[in-house]
Amino acid sequence: MAHIILEYTANIRADADIPALLRKANDTIIAQDGVFPIGGIRSRAIELSDYCMADGAADYAFVHATLKIGAGRTPAQKKRVCDELFGMMKEHFAPLFSRRYLALSMELYEFDEGGTYKHNNVHARFRK
Repeated sequence: MAHIILEYTANIRADADIPALLRKANDTIIAQDGVFPIGGIRSRAIELSDYCMADGAADYAFVHATLKIGAGRTPAQKKRVCDELFGMMKEHFAPLFSRRYLALSMELYEFDEGGTYKHNNVHARFRK
């Protein structure tokens, strides 16, 4: 399981290319040498129309990513996927970052497997 949820301010919709960002996120997670089963990878974005940032005096924007994973990955595996995802986000938003106020952030949330419930037949497609 690896789910990435992107929250972004509506004022960057036209320039953010969120569908491409979601594809890049999935590609980055898939490229982790089998650490995350492909059938459990999900990415989604939530556009925020109601938000307040900093002092509200400028047209600020932000993108916050939450990566949710199941327990069992090593610290090195978690660091690698987070480093690569955040690096991809910074690269994706570099043009926008250079011309407006923009904050990028990301957090990792690791589930206790005892508190999650799953029913998924997609995994079977990727079993060898």
